[in-house]
Amino acid sequence: MNATTTMNKVEAETGAALRFITCGSVDDGKSTLIGRLLVDSKTVLQDQLAGVQRGGEVDLALLTDGLSAEREQGITIDVAYRYFSTAHRKFVIGDAPGHEQYTRNMVTAASSADAAVVLVDATKLPWAGEVGDGEVVKRELLPQTRRHTLLCHLLRVQSIVFAVNKLDAIDDAELAFERISEALTNFAEAAGVKVAATVPISALKGWNVASRHANWAGYEGPSLLELLETLPVTAQDEAVPFAFPVQWVEKFSASADTSRGRRVFWGRVASGHVEPGQRVTVLPGNQTATVAQVLSHTRQPKTVHAGHSAGIVLDRELDVSRGDWLLEPGAFEPQREITATIAWLDDEPLVPGRVYWALQGHRWVKAKVARIVDRVNITTLESEPADQLEANAIGDVVLSLQQPLALLPFTQSRALGSLILVDTASHRTSAAVLVQPSVTNA
Repeated sequence: MNATTTMNKVEAETGAALRFITCGSVDDGKSTLIGRLLVDSKTVLQDQLAGVQRGGEVDLALLTDGLSAEREQGITIDVAYRYFSTAHRKFVIGDAPGHEQYTRNMVTAASSADAAVVLVDATKLPWAGEVGDGEVVKRELLPQTRRHTLLCHLLRVQSIVFAVNKLDAIDDAELAFERISEALTNFAEAAGVKVAATVPISALKGWNVASRHANWAGYEGPSLLELLETLPVTAQDEAVPFAFPVQWVEKFSASADTSRGRRVFWGRVASGHVEPGQRVTVLPGNQTATVAQVLSHTRQPKTVHAGHSAGIVLDRELDVSRGDWLLEPGAFEPQREITATIAWLDDEPLVPGRVYWALQGHRWVKAKVARIVDRVNITTLESEPADQLEANAIGDVVLSLQQPLALLPFTQSRALGSLILVDTASHRTSAAVLVQPSVTNA
């Protein structure tokens, strides 16, 4: 049985839902779109609809904007998750904020998403063909549209869908959709982003959201919801060597009947799978033991695959605590210096020489910024020299770690190729770190 077949079997058993986010620039209609999906899929109760009325009209955005500050300001601040299902599929939606200052929240949501719907407000773009004396309008996308698309691409969101919204407010919707689609296609090709589809919608009126709106905007494809029902769930890192971050160590009492009196190490399998008889190495410490027993999240003995929780009992007592990793012996060469692409999320610029906490799994180590390699120009998509990274910038850096970590390139493993940087003084999340392919396994 190959890795793909194994994961398809696991997904079928667990009924894995599609996790997707809505993102893009501020006021593009992200919250309204999610509200429309919830209403048209009949997930919202009548008393909930009654509670989100303004002036006698239902404000769909209020179904996800739950914070008082969000309702007062009419913006999305934190990621709001909602659940709904159709006859064909279950969904988990994350409503990501569009404001630049809340980009860290968008990155958090995208890091675990299978798909992203990037909204584009057609009323904000100069889509018309010519002005003045035949001067052609340069059709530029909004910076947050570009930034959020690039971040989704960097974070390995498997399916990216562009939804061109508010076309109902434009006289010539077909021409507008054609030219905005062209601008989106040109941008995606230049950035190396693979786009699953571009769909014209009206989140406010529900056109092409849950059902097709025939003969509109020159589009004859599926509705957005029909498209979402066909998108794949991101495969877990089953083909990658076994790696397991220890989250909690259970003492002898509660499960002594199943663990033969030994400690149980609980966590979520990051990659590969674990079964009795398997050899593992502890990082740090490099001690080796054999897996005596594996428990599922329901404490049933079974083989556990990547992406699922497990309790592991070893055949002998070792010094293992929260933050340690259990690894396949010889499969990883722990690294102390890495080159990585980072999305800088702090208001205070990143400069060489600063020290941060780096978190991988549940392990904290100090990380020093050895140097900044370059920065991505959001407009031209070119890399340019930089001596610092400002808020919301994307760039490449070299990090020196106080202790070695087992790492793989992010393109190979989401779990083993990602870190976050945390400010040592303020404890704010400062950056999402994606390890570059220069890091290799042994």
